[in-house]
Amino acid sequence: MGSITLEELHAYHAMDREVFSRMVLVREPAESLLIMAVWLWLESKGYPNIVMKLVHYEDHFVMHALADETALCLECLESNTVPFLSDGELPLMAGVMDKNISLQMFHHNKFSAINGVKNFLNTVCSWIFTDILEIVLHKESSGSSSSSQPLAIPGFPHPVFGGVSIVPRPTVFNIPLGGLCGWDPSKPVSEDDRTILLTFSRGFPMTKEEVEDFFTKFNREPVFDIKMQEQVPGNGHPLSAKMILGSIGSVDKIMNGQNIAKFRINGKHIWARKYERIESQNMVRKLKNDLGVWVSDPADLGKLGLDYFTSIFSEDASR
Repeated sequence: MGSITLEELHAYHAMDREVFSRMVLVREPAESLLIMAVWLWLESKGYPNIVMKLVHYEDHFVMHALADETALCLECLESNTVPFLSDGELPLMAGVMDKNISLQMFHHNKFSAINGVKNFLNTVCSWIFTDILEIVLHKESSGSSSSSQPLAIPGFPHPVFGGVSIVPRPTVFNIPLGGLCGWDPSKPVSEDDRTILLTFSRGFPMTKEEVEDFFTKFNREPVFDIKMQEQVPGNGHPLSAKMILGSIGSVDKIMNGQNIAKFRINGKHIWARKYERIESQNMVRKLKNDLGVWVSDPADLGKLGLDYFTSIFSEDASR
């Protein structure tokens, strides 16, 4: 697998960096990153490159107006409804790209768009804007890739797009090419991103076969897997299930831009919502040891914690 230096990557994305540099001076860093990720995702979907057109405009008004429209798109992805705008159209984006685009497109492709934006945020954007963000956030790079810590970007982790790890690295740093160039539509999407959580009505038992048959016909493609609730109190019937689909596009078709969708199967109600893995918000992921080195291995973290509390109680006992 080949590699390129960070300096070469910066040169390749020179136009993206120029536009981002202008934008982040007047907008919050988190919003600027998300707007750039949306534009990169749109390009991957076959829309003309917005950034390439923007660099030819000396007047920054066009860029900021486009960013405002893109912020509406982000708002659409974050909400359950389409933000009000005449006919849902995005006239400036459509004019610059010379291609029709609307908020309805984002609404109906909500989860595909969220997944695509997250991917570009954590691939291309997390590499090519680091030095610019350091200046904006008044950070000084140590120049060491081993000890540098991720920049703290206000607004991340984002409630919809999650976290982003942006680590300062020297420009001579070598980056493997595999997986860096952004979201590849042919790349398999994670199982979690293709999963819908189903909830059934108490007293109206639902079988796996009923669910599979209904959604196979509804979506016009086979359901990948259905995992019915296993631990049912009092030998009752399952009240929920995880339905894993073949693509994230199938998730969009079923949810139709909604956070919660309601269906009726053989006279029985069923509720669907996008599955989100819940992780502990209080989990300690890394600590500094006595030498000032960050430790992330679970076993080492456990030892650090044990040593710390042992020393505290030893001090209290000696007083």
